[in-house]
Amino acid sequence: MTTVHAGDLPSLSIGARRRVRIEILIVLGLSLGQSAVYAVVDLIDKLIQAPLAAQTTRLNPVLDDRQYFDLTYQLLGIFFALVPVALVLFLLSGPGRSAFRRIGFTFTNPKIDFGLGFLLSAIIGLGTLGVYAAGRAFGLTTQIIPTALDTYWWTVPVLVLSALRHAVLEEVIVVGYLFERLRELRWSTPAIIIASALLRGTYHLYQGIGPFIGNVVMGLIFGYAYTRTKRVMPLVVAHALLDIAGFVGFALFGPAMGIGG
Repeated sequence: MTTVHAGDLPSLSIGARRRVRIEILIVLGLSLGQSAVYAVVDLIDKLIQAPLAAQTTRLNPVLDDRQYFDLTYQLLGIFFALVPVALVLFLLSGPGRSAFRRIGFTFTNPKIDFGLGFLLSAIIGLGTLGVYAAGRAFGLTTQIIPTALDTYWWTVPVLVLSALRHAVLEEVIVVGYLFERLRELRWSTPAIIIASALLRGTYHLYQGIGPFIGNVVMGLIFGYAYTRTKRVMPLVVAHALLDIAGFVGFALFGPAMGIGG
């Protein structure tokens, strides 16, 4: 395991640094930076309307009352949400340089990818349950319904795809891409980890203050793991496992068990 330090990278010219900053703003404006802005506004809106504890946040909502139009919209939403991922992979690539290998978005090291991925998912999963319970108890978190989809033959496969979408989108952009570009701007490793974690927490603010705190902690752990392994795949695996368990578990057992209240 190796850590790449900012001092190990070639210094960029003033023009190149400006270009990288503009590129970062564009990428985030098209993806999770935009989500963060909407999340802040949504949180303010919720706080004005009623106490957070009295409100509900529904993930994976129904997009159309007609089954196959709903399926179509769900799949289109997943597909187009991943376009920014294709963009950053393109931007990180170059002659003789693969973006996939650069950020470790490959399956070339399954022992680390799945071993660390399962370990992180277990740690974060337990922590998430604790933060959610505490947030609800202190009135800092909305009631979260992991899925509001109707029950069809395609519900579980779409929820799995949705979980994979979130995992790939967030880890490739907020960790893989952002860490690489901020290193080029000569940010220190602690500053990069903190900035990435705060961004992760901010675009979850629509769920309440509790999820913001929980996701910042998750971001700190994931960021540190990335600096040690230089691989984003373990984070994608961990994130996917967390979301699949939350989405599919609720779809199959949540309503009957009262989960989400």
